[in-house]
Amino acid sequence: MEIELVVFDIAGTTVTDKGNVKESFLKAFEQSGYPVPEEGVNNVMGYRKVDAIKMLLEKYYPAQKDNERLITDVHFSFTNDMIHFYEQDATLTPLPFAEETFLQLKKNGIKIALNTGFTQAITNTILKKIGWDDNKLIDYVISSDEVPYGRPHPFMIQKIKSVLNIKDSKAIAKVGDTEVDVIEGQNAGCGLVISVTTGAYTREQLQEYNPDFIIDSLAELPAILEQ
Repeated sequence: MEIELVVFDIAGTTVTDKGNVKESFLKAFEQSGYPVPEEGVNNVMGYRKVDAIKMLLEKYYPAQKDNERLITDVHFSFTNDMIHFYEQDATLTPLPFAEETFLQLKKNGIKIALNTGFTQAITNTILKKIGWDDNKLIDYVISSDEVPYGRPHPFMIQKIKSVLNIKDSKAIAKVGDTEVDVIEGQNAGCGLVISVTTGAYTREQLQEYNPDFIIDSLAELPAILEQ
C-alpha cells in the first residue's frame, strides 16, 4: 500500500535537540526534592511528560507515585523551563533536510503531520520560534495533552488519521528518534515505522525495538517511501 501520510516526531527528529529536555527534567525533579538519575530520564524520553514523571516516581520513589501535587509541581517546573529555554534559544532550528524532505513529500502528494510528547504550550513555542507555526507544508500538529493518553498509545496517530481522512493505517508512516516512537507506530498499525539516529537513541538502541528502517538523515526518507 502506498504511503499517504507521514507522522513525524518533533525534538530530535525534525527539530534540533541538544539534550535540554533531559536537563530540564533533571532540574525539575531536583527542585522538587526528589532527584532522579540521568539514566532514568533517558529511559522515558518521548513519553508524554506527565506520564514520564509518574513512571520515574514509581521507579525511584514508589510512595510518591500517586502524589498528584508533586506530579503537578514537577510538570509545571519542567514546562516553564522548557518554554523559557525555547523562547531564548538562538540555535533552535529544523534538523538538516527536514524542510527539504517535507517539500519532497508534498510534491509526491503525501500529507505531513507532527506529533510529540510535549504539551501544546511547549509545542507552540517551538513552532513559533522556528517559523513552523504557519508552515503550509505541515497538514496537522498534535500534542500529547490533546488526547486521553500519550505514547506509546496510538491515540495521537488515530486522531491525525481521522482529521486528515486517511482510511487505512497501513498508508501511514511514523518517523521518530526514540523507543516509544517505534512502539507508538506499531500500536497504531502503521504501514512503516522508521527510526532516525539524530535524537535521543543510537542505532544500536533503536535496533532492539525492530523498526522497519533506521536512517541517519531525513534525506533518506523519500527514497524509502518510493520503494
